[in-house]
Amino acid sequence: TGVQTCALPISIQVGQCGNQIGWRFWDLALREHASRGILFDDAMSSFFLFNEKYQILKARALLIDTEQGVINQLLKSEVGELFDNTQLLNEVSGAGNNWAQGFYDYGSNYKEKILSQINSVLEQCDSPQCFLIPHSIGGGTGSGLGSYIVDILGENYQDIFKFTLSVFPSKDDDVITSPYNSVLSLNHLINNADCVLPVDNESLIEIVNNVKSQNKKTSKNIFGKKNNDENDKGKKPYDEMNSIIAHLLSSLTCSMRFEGTLDVDINDITMNLVPFPRQHFIMSSLSPLYHVLDQKLEPRRTEQIFDDVFNSDFQLIKCDNFNQGIYFATALIARGNLTVSDLMYNIEKKKNKINTVSWNHEGFKIGLCSQPPVNMKYGLLCLSNNTAITDCFKRMSDRFMLLYKHRAHLHHFANYIPESEQNIFDEAIENLNTLIIDYQTAQFKKVNKINKNLTPVI
Repeated sequence: TGVQTCALPISIQVGQCGNQIGWRFWDLALREHASRGILFDDAMSSFFLFNEKYQILKARALLIDTEQGVINQLLKSEVGELFDNTQLLNEVSGAGNNWAQGFYDYGSNYKEKILSQINSVLEQCDSPQCFLIPHSIGGGTGSGLGSYIVDILGENYQDIFKFTLSVFPSKDDDVITSPYNSVLSLNHLINNADCVLPVDNESLIEIVNNVKSQNKKTSKNIFGKKNNDENDKGKKPYDEMNSIIAHLLSSLTCSMRFEGTLDVDINDITMNLVPFPRQHFIMSSLSPLYHVLDQKLEPRRTEQIFDDVFNSDFQLIKCDNFNQGIYFATALIARGNLTVSDLMYNIEKKKNKINTVSWNHEGFKIGLCSQPPVNMKYGLLCLSNNTAITDCFKRMSDRFMLLYKHRAHLHHFANYIPESEQNIFDEAIENLNTLIIDYQTAQFKKVNKINKNLTPVI
């Protein structure tokens, strides 16, 4: 057939947000590989298929949405040729910011087609490693249909890890049903995902504005009417925020695509950062960030980027109690002109400055990839399982109860929820509140062999 195959992650982009993130990621991935001047090699085969006969490059991805707008724009973009009709599933009406419509209506109606498309992608690889699912949990499609997809992946592909990039709603989110959608979605992510990387718009907006405020050429923030930076022309407001997420995914997957001294794949992350099955929500931070947004600032020193990733200002999820959080485990994935000794030296400096659980003081997983991020000499991604995430969960629980105690807006969901499952709201909020308690109590456990998947730190 002329198609090269290997071990790989499969991307399933769900909803408007998930496809916008995917759009930026595939563009970045192409630029990273293009910088090496190679049309196609083993490094690219983890995320791309190449047909030698037709000289066509295709992404290993499925694009799923209940509206056509974003997918149509993506297909007309510079990365549109990476996808064909066998990789698309979309509708025209949308899920109306309604988790139940996305889950029960679209989920059940499109189950067989989704599974058929997934099987088609799986047939083109030797050893599938994981499903990587970017989506949001505040709306209808990414939340409801995204939950349904996570469920059927668990039912049909139990041996393949399910890793989600989940965009959490900000505390001032203007979607009235967002508190319901979020908690209902989290219920399924708690039960059926293997690992969840949460990010939120509030943190991304602050990061973009903080970076731009350091650049004297920029006079307004990302939503300002005036901007003197030539690089911003033609960009949509959320492109820069999604670009940050794309760089997160790029660093997360760099060891699958490029050579390095210490390789770390997505399964390694899950096995080392998730000591208890339910506590699988991983916080992330990146440094440096100026080139992510094409800003021309002074390069940061090695010591600075290590300080950055343990600073709440660089976190991609807003947690007010981040500095008081307890670390279960941490992964540091470095790229470019850094050495193992750089990593170990800075880890030793940090050990006594952060709060770690008593049973895992040495809980640092490290990875080192030789390929630097685009336009950078080096970069660092920090992933941490930290009790500070409960701050986000408490905020979601409070917003949910403000509506639910008055049973406000429930009639929108009742039209789609089967009578036998009308108690899903009570089940979902109970599961979320239990997760908060799980995080708070796990730090005090005396552990010998908590999880068979917990592997020695390199």
